[in-house]
Amino acid sequence: MEVRITAQNPWEVPTEALVVLCFKDKISDDKNVKEIDPLLSGAISRLVESREIKAKSGEVTVIHTLGKIKPERVVIGGMGKQEEFMPDFIRRSIAAVCKGLINKGIKELVVTFPCGPAGQLDSSLIAQLVTEGGILGSWSFKKYFTGDDQPAGIKTMALAAGGFSTSELQKGIDKGIILAEAANLARDMVNEPGNCLTPSDMAAIAEQVARDNGLEISVLDKAKMEEMGMRAVLAVAQGSANQPRFIIMKYRGTEASDIDLALVGKAVTFDSGGISIKPSEKMENMKTDMAGGASAIAAIQAIAKMKLAINVTALVAAVENLPSGTAQRPGDVVKSMSGKTIEVISTDAEGRMTLADVLSYAVNLGAKRIIDVATLTGACVVALGEVATGAFTNNQDLVELVKKAGDEAGEYMWQMPMYDEYKEQYKSDVADMKNVGGREAGAVTAALFLSEFAGSKPWVHLDIAGTSETSRDRGYWKKGGTGVPVRTLINLANHLAKSN
Repeated sequence: MEVRITAQNPWEVPTEALVVLCFKDKISDDKNVKEIDPLLSGAISRLVESREIKAKSGEVTVIHTLGKIKPERVVIGGMGKQEEFMPDFIRRSIAAVCKGLINKGIKELVVTFPCGPAGQLDSSLIAQLVTEGGILGSWSFKKYFTGDDQPAGIKTMALAAGGFSTSELQKGIDKGIILAEAANLARDMVNEPGNCLTPSDMAAIAEQVARDNGLEISVLDKAKMEEMGMRAVLAVAQGSANQPRFIIMKYRGTEASDIDLALVGKAVTFDSGGISIKPSEKMENMKTDMAGGASAIAAIQAIAKMKLAINVTALVAAVENLPSGTAQRPGDVVKSMSGKTIEVISTDAEGRMTLADVLSYAVNLGAKRIIDVATLTGACVVALGEVATGAFTNNQDLVELVKKAGDEAGEYMWQMPMYDEYKEQYKSDVADMKNVGGREAGAVTAALFLSEFAGSKPWVHLDIAGTSETSRDRGYWKKGGTGVPVRTLINLANHLAKSN
């Protein structure tokens, strides 16, 4: 999508649709409506009086202008109750409008500058939110359709300047494009079928991202991983003919040698459960078990594009978890990169095995802070559903920054407990620990297992098992991958860069 600025009065711009964002029950008070409604002979007022337009959150009403003004349609996008307003309402409203217009075959639109509390935000932020909402809401994954009957999507969106500084608006648009395109990159990867996104395919995408953005990259093969002692990763990978890849991407935004932030992403490109095989029903969704790795790759892309003054490393061990004659077995004992031994109780608890070695690698690199992102546990989905990501930490200051970054992105983070008493559940009789702690508090015991490998480094674990994809259209997301928590990670890096 092309996003630009127009200095013209929005009702004088020839376009397929003119979008006005309004609050519920405040439509008649809206400055834009007051200017446009008389030009339409009071059509908006009549629809408000008849309650056909209420401007509820996500509501989209299309009014044909019949040649009375240059735009062919006026579209009222509902932002919900004014007293409940949050900046994310702008993203959601624009996304809902774009979804609705795409279904009508509309390819271009102009967006008026919002009024009320929405219009009181910094103009650059408003431009960013409109841009993000438009690009996120217009995304679709149509790569494997062969017909020509799929909607083309929104091609151009213009933001009416409304007297604000065009340089400030452009700054917001540029940032919004970077954030949304990064999230959409992760969504594309999550939606790829397992036969088209193997570990080597994921490494190829990372290499392309590195080339396009001037990043340092190393992709290590199985032999190198064996040499480094990454036996927990290799234990998961040993059942598949698709060989593992360890992806290391580095962005240097300062001259210092320190790594300010390490982004560790779980990347099981297909998870059958291994010998502890999953039920066949909905197993096809296990192509999405690499969402954490996709998030790390997409986030470092955006961090590089924004040229943030921070040094960031993304670490992704990409594997495929399949049953075969060479697969790991329940009861196996594996020595991890850290030297700690793990008794494999379930081969379906594979993500924490891969993360154990990658977290150890991040610690050995000397990263100041570590964020790991993983579709780790069904238990977190039971606890929080698709709405909030579970956040676990050994450092309260860092998790508060993550939650703040998530709020700004409209990606909710909910902190979960990390009491030592839970560690009893994964004690082993034959090794340092088991790779599962039983049904009770499964998301917590999984996080505590990971903490054994993060050590004393400030660390946050984000369990995105519920939020990395959505089972239905919701907000600016369509069914499928959401790109959560890519924009949170970018916001976090931005905050850390500013505090450097």
